[in-house]
Order: sequence, then structure tokens, then C-alpha cells
Amino acid sequence: MTIRVLLADDQAMIRSGLRLILEDQPDISVVAEASDGVDAIAQARQLRPDVCLVDIRMPRLDGIEVTRALAGPGVSHPMRVIVVTTFDLDEYVYGALRGGAAGFILKDAGPALLVEAVRAAHNGDALVSPSVTVRLLRHLATPAAEPDKSLPSLSEREIEVVREIARGRTNLEIGAELFIALSTVKSHVSTIQTKLRLRNRTEIAVWAWENRIIETA
Repeated sequence: MTIRVLLADDQAMIRSGLRLILEDQPDISVVAEASDGVDAIAQARQLRPDVCLVDIRMPRLDGIEVTRALAGPGVSHPMRVIVVTTFDLDEYVYGALRGGAAGFILKDAGPALLVEAVRAAHNGDALVSPSVTVRLLRHLATPAAEPDKSLPSLSEREIEVVREIARGRTNLEIGAELFIALSTVKSHVSTIQTKLRLRNRTEIAVWAWENRIIETA
């Protein structure tokens, strides 16, 4: 099955480079390009691509606003949005992931990571460039906050899965680390989202840091 991708970046050269990288893969096809945020939203809503690669800094609407419009809270049929940028700044990462992004990739991360991020987003995973993952999640956490004891309790195995998600690992990596099947990992992730009333694994990771799950033995 071909993964249909929309590219949104105000620089034609960047779009061309991303297209070359992605269409070199047999399972990925670029179905549209947009040079600004308004056009990105319009084309995404019309074409319903599997994954949208969105630059942070664009005319008319920036990448965070595009992410919120396509994947944010209240969107009835959210899309998979990956933010691609040259700017490794906390406020951008924070805004993108809080807005519902399924990944955050730096443009210098390399072709392999870009392709992996697209496939991960399509499969329901979230991938953040390794250079920002742990620092980002620690930044999102509130050090003085107490864990939210009002939330439904998680099983020991679900806590282990939450920790691995918070470390930025994909479902395949979690399965290998915990010696469980991929289908079992997906089942745990679904149950965790339901129990914690969260929309995706990125929010699970943020919740883990905010509630200091990642720091417990």
C-alpha cells in the first residue's frame, strides 16, 4: 500500500529535495505540494493524504497553525502531520506536539530518518528527532507538579510501555525491548490512550514526563 504524502514548505528547492527522497521509496508517493499554510490546509482537506510534512515557518499560516487545523484537538478526522524544520527550538517543538503533530524532524536529520518518520506516522507511531526527544520531554514536564492520581491506574506492563514511548521508541522497538508481539504492543497503546483519555502516543509521552513516570524505577 502506497503512503500518500503532502509537502508544505515555502522553498521550492526544499520541496524538491524532500520529494526526491520520499519518491525514491517504493511505498511512498508525494501527491501534492504547498508553498504556504493556507494552501497546505486546503489541499490536505481536499486530498486527505496519509501524512503531511509541514515546515514551521511559512507565509500566511505557520506550521503549528497548520498542525492544529489538521490534527489538533476538536478536529473530527485528524490527519498525520510531521513538522519538518531547521530550527531546533523548544517552543516550536512544544507547539507542534501540543498541536497534535505525529513527529518532529530536523531538516539535517538525514533521508533515512525522514522516511522512517513518514512510515511511523502512517503506522500510528510518532517519531521525534533523537537529538531533541529527551530534552524536549523534560522541557514539557512541570518539575514541581505532582502526579495526577485521579487518572485511572495502569498495569505494570502498561507502565513499561508508557516508559518506552516516553523514550521515543516505536512499537517495533518496544516489542523487542519487552519481548512481546507487535500486536500486543498496539493493544497496550490503545488501552493506555483510552484509560488516560489521550489522543496519541505523543500525548502519552508528555503525560509520562509530566507525571514523572519515566523517572520511577
